[in-house]
Amino acid sequence: MRIGIGYDVHQLVENRKLILGGVEIPYHLGLLGHSDADVLTHAICDAILGAAALGDIGTHFPDTDDRYAGMDSQCFLRDIVAKVREQNYTIENVDSTVIAQNPKLAPYISQMRNILAKSLGISEGQVSVKATTAESLGIVGEGKAIVAQATVCLSRDELST
Repeated sequence: MRIGIGYDVHQLVENRKLILGGVEIPYHLGLLGHSDADVLTHAICDAILGAAALGDIGTHFPDTDDRYAGMDSQCFLRDIVAKVREQNYTIENVDSTVIAQNPKLAPYISQMRNILAKSLGISEGQVSVKATTAESLGIVGEGKAIVAQATVCLSRDELST
């Protein structure tokens, strides 16, 4: 078994879509970033890469590469899943938390789990997405940013390596 932890934070700005876990959420602000800035998916990507000791999302999809400008982060996730499967890893489960003062995310969690499970190639029952606020503290609590954290468990079939 291998465990990985991922973390991401992006600033909230005007004139951007708010995408979390592959779901576009109606809100007057969106996340600033080179791709679609989906902090939840980015945290999951880093957790998977970390568990497999394959670096981080910035190594695989640098923000200096115009090919990734505005890209759907589910594409990153599917590519990373393929990389870890090439190493004979199986994703056992994903546990994640989005920390945002606003908007309220509860109505979108089921859809996020569904989209993430499809990109991960696992069942929805293996994907946990939770949401909380920052209790009005710090940049998240002031509504200036959204943070996501993720933990992933991988198993490896040693017989096939």
